[in-house]
Amino acid sequence: MMFGGWKILLALPLLAAPIATQAAGPDLAAVKEAQAKGREYLAAAQAADGSWTTAQSPGISGLVMLALLKSGATADDPVIERAAKFLLKFLREDGGIYTPEGHHGNYETSIAIMALTAANQDGRYTSALKGAEKYVRQLQWDETENTPVSDVKYGGSGYGRTGDRPDLSNTLFFLEALEATGATKEDPAVQKALVFLSRCQNLESEHNTTAFAAKVDDGGFYYTPAAGGQSQAGTNPDGGLRSYGSMTYAGLKSMIFAGLTADDPRVKAATDWIRKFYTVSENPGMGQQGLLYYHQVFGKALAAIGDDTFVDAKGVEHDWKKDLAEYLLPRQQSNGSWVNENPRWMEGDPNLATAYSLLALSNCLPAADK
Repeated sequence: MMFGGWKILLALPLLAAPIATQAAGPDLAAVKEAQAKGREYLAAAQAADGSWTTAQSPGISGLVMLALLKSGATADDPVIERAAKFLLKFLREDGGIYTPEGHHGNYETSIAIMALTAANQDGRYTSALKGAEKYVRQLQWDETENTPVSDVKYGGSGYGRTGDRPDLSNTLFFLEALEATGATKEDPAVQKALVFLSRCQNLESEHNTTAFAAKVDDGGFYYTPAAGGQSQAGTNPDGGLRSYGSMTYAGLKSMIFAGLTADDPRVKAATDWIRKFYTVSENPGMGQQGLLYYHQVFGKALAAIGDDTFVDAKGVEHDWKKDLAEYLLPRQQSNGSWVNENPRWMEGDPNLATAYSLLALSNCLPAADK
């Protein structure tokens, strides 16, 4: 389904006329072979209790389970059944699926919702999912916690709530969890999140009057305006929060889910930023840091746009699915895993890195092959 107006918008000439290319996508056989090797690696890496990397929290295991299901595994696969059983060990009386000691209730529960929903074809997890959805909704900053719309935290979600503040990455996970359970753009929680998303964008407008809005004003996104503001890409000399790739794709994908169309100024500005910095070889503004997280949100955002090609600021038309797959496939290790040589944000962990890469590749396939 084409996202309204995108075909026209992406075909407009920028600095030069677009170079005509035929969007062929990646080699499907090669992608499926890589997915199979990745599944084999992760199946062998699973601990006896159903976890990956750590048995102390469900976050990484939930992402691995989701990646497997998005890459051809089925709900009745013993690997998936063990993973689901592991996640449900963390089910709390309040409906959340998390470890209390980590204060990551929203992050862990949102991931668990996505993973369990993907394995819920026969309704076996429906009861747990209803409680988990209610739990994450309660963590969103809004009127129920006396947070007024004027507060920069309004509408956002963070890791949890204890000593926390909302951020764009966790708000994306929250929105993806709601999307998995069937929420639409009309959902009040989605529209509240849009208020926060708009304030994470370097774009001064009626939707963003924060102190940071005009200090960079390039249309990209950063981590959070809350608690004094933070960008993982740092600040400019005026104290502006620099935009970077992973958060800009996260912001764009979330705004599309919230119902914004191609002619909305926020979408136009984010798309223009992506045009200027289109690449799969680095996380723009961050280099190799967070590259594999970037790949999976890159794929989600461009898939949400709904076009097989993307025109950059030089007028070059990119077959983005092919670009992404052809970057990832040669970097898969002989044992089927991936790893980022820059280990920041745990991307040196082959289980998490492989999950991110499989999630990215799942967006490279036509709908009929997913």
